[in-house]
Amino acid sequence: MPKNNVKILVSNDDGIDAPGIYALVNELKKIGNVIVAAPDKQQSAVGHAITMNYPLRAHKFYKNGKYFGYAIDGTPADAVKLAVCSLLKEKPDLIVSGINHGANTAISIIYSGTVSAATEGTILGIPSIAVSLTTYGKPDFKYAAKVAGKVAGMVLKKGLPSGTLLNVNVPPIPEKEIKGIRITRQSSAKWHDWFEARRDPTNKEYFWLTGRLVDKEKQSDTDLYAVENKCVSITPIHYDLTDYKMLESMRKWKL
Repeated sequence: MPKNNVKILVSNDDGIDAPGIYALVNELKKIGNVIVAAPDKQQSAVGHAITMNYPLRAHKFYKNGKYFGYAIDGTPADAVKLAVCSLLKEKPDLIVSGINHGANTAISIIYSGTVSAATEGTILGIPSIAVSLTTYGKPDFKYAAKVAGKVAGMVLKKGLPSGTLLNVNVPPIPEKEIKGIRITRQSSAKWHDWFEARRDPTNKEYFWLTGRLVDKEKQSDTDLYAVENKCVSITPIHYDLTDYKMLESMRKWKL
């Protein structure tokens, strides 16, 4: 497909002014026409929430004096749904969500607004990709953007099965230290959470969620193992949550 005919919708969950989305847009402009529709503020870990009981508003957002895209006062899924259903004249050929500042591996996938923006794309019948840089420290999105462009080009060429998106996680290290790209499965590691009790300046108690990943698998085919061993992880995931093995077992329950 010629570059001039390729339409790519970009969204995220860190907000339209985040540096990750800016790096992603600049890279994807090399392969197509990019349209941005992203939350107007930080929306990390909102999952696949959508707005039903309040109006959504979209306004044009300018970066460095130039039009950048639509800022949506909703969730990542809202941004994608509103763009595809109302703001765009034509359905995009591809949706790319990111580049997220932080990992979206293991159980974090289910909480991720970044992944949910891409998931909404698959629900709308559009090939979609979620991209994350696995650090909460000072980020350098250059290599992650390069990977996103490479994967986007391949998806435009090969396509994706209905309902399947690609979840890409890039280690926060220089490109020369990357040991390769691995096709992985979602790790079963999960968060051990707790809430720290604190006091505000008026001495009122509040709680701050914190935690750490536990039960990390040692198998080398997981997303978490890949990024911890200096490899880019690409995981095909699907929004169908049916447990098919249990489904067959339950059919014998004679309820």
